[in-house]
Amino acid sequence: MKLTAYTDYTLRTLIYLALHRDRLVTIQEIAELHTISKSHLTKVVHQLGMSNMVETVRGRHGGLKLNLEPREIGIGAVVRSTETDFDMAECFDAENNSCAYAKGCNLKGILAAATAAYLQVLDQVTLEDLITKPSDLHVINLYPPNSHRN
Repeated sequence: MKLTAYTDYTLRTLIYLALHRDRLVTIQEIAELHTISKSHLTKVVHQLGMSNMVETVRGRHGGLKLNLEPREIGIGAVVRSTETDFDMAECFDAENNSCAYAKGCNLKGILAAATAAYLQVLDQVTLEDLITKPSDLHVINLYPPNSHRN
């Protein structure tokens, strides 16, 4: 199982915001740091704002900040809200299942259990757990506090 780019960008954004709680952060800043599309990141931030995890401040000196404490943001919930498909094989889709083994195969149950275990592990992790060693994250301040941003 591989996370979508959307989920990856969501997690990177949350981590960066958690590491920079002392100031507003811009989408441009995060996009530059991770060399990702600003337009894709804008969609991520919009969804984070709608979920109430992130506060967006409009205007010339606006930006983003976490709206919740890092310990209140569960990674399992984030992944569930950003991933659209946990079906690991064709047999999970009853309408489009053409597998000849579908009726007697045990693989579907095993894959479902594996997915549940994967999500159970993520449910035990919070954003705070992801930032416990910020010095190891090589935090880059592209725009230090009080700098003039466009």
